[in-house]
Amino acid sequence: MSAHHVETTLAEDGTLTLTNLPFHAGDAVEVIILPRTQKPSERDRYPLHGQPIQYVNPTDPVAEEDWAAWTTSS
Repeated sequence: MSAHHVETTLAEDGTLTLTNLPFHAGDAVEVIILPRTQKPSERDRYPLHGQPIQYVNPTDPVAEEDWAAWTTSS
């Protein structure tokens, strides 16, 4: 069995019209209708792209308290 994919937009609420299908009168077909999901735009994928970056105290030590576990206490 081969599948035939058609994308269309409803022109009226609750009504779907398909034309130019590759089937003949009397052919049995199964119809499954799924809502089309929106593809994420580039803006949605990278919301911070192009935003300014600000470094606050970039030379300050980070996580100094974590290093205390490695020091020996006498």
